[in-house]
Amino acid sequence: MKLSKYFPLFFALLFLAVLAGCEKDDEQFFERTRLFRPVLNEPLMAEGNSIIVNLGNIREATSYTLEVSRDTFQTIDYTLESDTSYVILDETTLGEELFWNTIYQVRATAHADDPTYDSREADLGSVRTQRFPSILNIPAGSDVIDVAARVTWVKAGAPVTMVRLFSDTDLQLKNPIEEYEVSSEEEAAGEKIITGLTPLTGYQIAIYSGAGGTTLRGWENYTTLEAGVDPAAAGVIDLTASEDPDAVINAVATAADGDIILLQKGVLYNLPSESLDKSITIRGAYGFGAQQAILFTTGNWNIAEGANIDHIRFIDLEVRGEDPGGDYVFNPNRDAITTVRELTFDNCFINSFRGIIRVRGGVMVDNYNIINSIVHNIGGYGIFTADTDGDDRASIGNLLLQNSTFSKINTFIQSRQNSNSIIIEDCTLNEFTTRGGRVFRYRGGDGKSDVLNGITITNTIWGHGWDEGEAGTYEVRFIAEGLANTTFNLSNNFGTSQFSFSEGYELSGFPGIIYNGTADDLWVDPYDGLDFHFQDSGFSGRLTAGDPRWRPDL
Repeated sequence: MKLSKYFPLFFALLFLAVLAGCEKDDEQFFERTRLFRPVLNEPLMAEGNSIIVNLGNIREATSYTLEVSRDTFQTIDYTLESDTSYVILDETTLGEELFWNTIYQVRATAHADDPTYDSREADLGSVRTQRFPSILNIPAGSDVIDVAARVTWVKAGAPVTMVRLFSDTDLQLKNPIEEYEVSSEEEAAGEKIITGLTPLTGYQIAIYSGAGGTTLRGWENYTTLEAGVDPAAAGVIDLTASEDPDAVINAVATAADGDIILLQKGVLYNLPSESLDKSITIRGAYGFGAQQAILFTTGNWNIAEGANIDHIRFIDLEVRGEDPGGDYVFNPNRDAITTVRELTFDNCFINSFRGIIRVRGGVMVDNYNIINSIVHNIGGYGIFTADTDGDDRASIGNLLLQNSTFSKINTFIQSRQNSNSIIIEDCTLNEFTTRGGRVFRYRGGDGKSDVLNGITITNTIWGHGWDEGEAGTYEVRFIAEGLANTTFNLSNNFGTSQFSFSEGYELSGFPGIIYNGTADDLWVDPYDGLDFHFQDSGFSGRLTAGDPRWRPDL
């Protein structure tokens, strides 16, 4: 009974001990650490040549340091201390204006009352300031060649009186390389041609109004092309002054092995049909205007029996058939071994053929390249067909499809012989095989139905199959036949929500990333206008996948 009077004191002491222990644990649990890195409430945004930085407010932060760069922080243009998380980067805060139409990178650090607990740097990304309000038109690809540029403007306000040429590093437009007065005729047309430029060089061209060009009306960047073919050089057959439809046929007949035939931009020429037995390059000459020189056929070109040709190259051309049910660029069928080491289409628009090349008999193409091109409306013989059973002849050795767009293709690739390799990289494909049709079809039987060194598909976007019959479905037989021993190297490939395989003809792990939208959602005009610029600015592959011509500039 005597101990009972001590029970309240005992429990009070026990409670205080437990409480002290808890306080000690709490102190350890809430030990002070660095501030979190700053994050954006909304993406970096430009208004004019100002940048808006809207950071999430960090309660414990006393201030922020913002750094601004144009070369991913190899150098820092500006450092700004701010006591708020919402900052406008402009002349008021930086002491001078930012450049117009320029990509800037921004990073931020949050500061605590004790520098020990400052956050680490946070990379906030990149943003391009807006274009200077201008009457100058943004130059199209057809406005710049190797040694000249076409400058055009909208006629509005005061007349344009002067054009000045600057280096691409003179961002403040202080030291013109050349000045050109604008004639009354040029001002009326809203166009002036600047000549005497250097190939593969960046320039800025600015237009001015007022006497002596006192008022800036706008400027744009122009980058000249690599030096074009000299029409007077040895081995060049210059047809740039000819509009004779048969000029190419005649030139090929008289050309020496390895000659270059240079065509006038915008003129239609007939594709030869007589058998080719020599290396040849046919290319469009540089010139202003969008329409390329055209090679047109109502049949196909052929390869001479037993020929051994180093290269056949088509550059800067439209290559057009009359009948996608019957025409080819090449359709050779030879008994003797007939070899082409390289067949290349570079910066071409290839359209309206039953097939681009169909080889039979002893015809072998070692390397077949389609680069920087658009391929459209191709029938049942596709990108290529190697079409003879039996020995190892009639084959396409190595196929490269690069930086190109493919649309409305009935059958993609088919062969009765092995190939060595297929590489498809940085391409855009929509309606790439007819509904239920074949993408890869290797049907040569045992030992002749593989791509020996594998198929590589990277950085590509695949829309859906071509619903030629308008049945409302888009599935394709991706691995249609063969390829049992073929390896696939797949990376960064996208498909729209309409992409689908016919049951039993899948490729495991492909496309890899499915975009949650249709081809119409993703691209501006994928069906009629062949405009595959991205309509959905939130598409995750817009900077890394597809034909680069459609990717946005930052």
